[in-house]
Amino acid sequence: MAGLKELRGRIATIKSTEKITSAMKMVAASRLRRAQEVLNRNEPYRDTVYNTISRVMYVLQGEAKVNDTVVQLPSLCVPKATANKYLLIVLSSDKGLCGSYNSAIIKGAITRIEQLKSMGKDVRIIALGYRGYNALRKRYADLIIRHDESVVNQGVQYEEALNLIDEIVPLFENEQIDVCEVVYSKFKSALSREIVSEQVLPFDLSKINTGVDDMEGVALYDVEPNYTEMLNMLTPMAFKEFVFEIMINSQASEQGSRMTSMDNATRNAGDMIAKLTLRYNRLRQGAITTELTEIIAGAEAI
Repeated sequence: MAGLKELRGRIATIKSTEKITSAMKMVAASRLRRAQEVLNRNEPYRDTVYNTISRVMYVLQGEAKVNDTVVQLPSLCVPKATANKYLLIVLSSDKGLCGSYNSAIIKGAITRIEQLKSMGKDVRIIALGYRGYNALRKRYADLIIRHDESVVNQGVQYEEALNLIDEIVPLFENEQIDVCEVVYSKFKSALSREIVSEQVLPFDLSKINTGVDDMEGVALYDVEPNYTEMLNMLTPMAFKEFVFEIMINSQASEQGSRMTSMDNATRNAGDMIAKLTLRYNRLRQGAITTELTEIIAGAEAI
């Protein structure tokens, strides 16, 4: 009977775990849905800014070609003469139970750091998310200039993107860094993510997804005072949007990974409960059969 008591305890424990993982799955699914809604609501604004920049760049490039000059880019977009000082911003989470999300980001960050070091670059790290920080500090404690909690704990807000921009842009403008990259998990679907190291500074206007491949036949407008001033005004807006979208992708990836992981954990718990219940019933049936046999044997002896 001790075996039956032990099995009952294990089944009760696994059922309790199953309830927790199921609840975590639903919470992650809710947060993933909110992140996707933010991405969808943000899309019209993003497309408007990016497409407007495409139109402006099309005109400026045409004028530069006619005048045999080059387009005067905003300071955020101008590469440094020597790209030796790199800043890597690593976006991870503060909590586990999200599958391979954190380990994949850490692996991607380490790979990129080693690549840059092998090229003789001076690397500095900002770790946002304690999982990433705790892993990276074991090997690169001297390279980490700041660490903080994950940017997605309470859901990404636009102000958080602005705060990060206010920190890194002065470093770039004061030539304390030459290049800034963000290592994060790019969201594709709830089941699919990609670890990338995205360059954010200098801001490459050709990398933004404008959705306009061919400007021929697209209506263009006269602007005041001129197209160069328009480009200088639009570029900071596009840059903020670019960084904000990276953060939203990071949040969606984390919640998608956690939802998938908790779903698998809930399924595994259900399978274990079914197997243990079957084993429990067999042991119980065997115990009952043994008792009946003993009773019958005793009755016959009397």
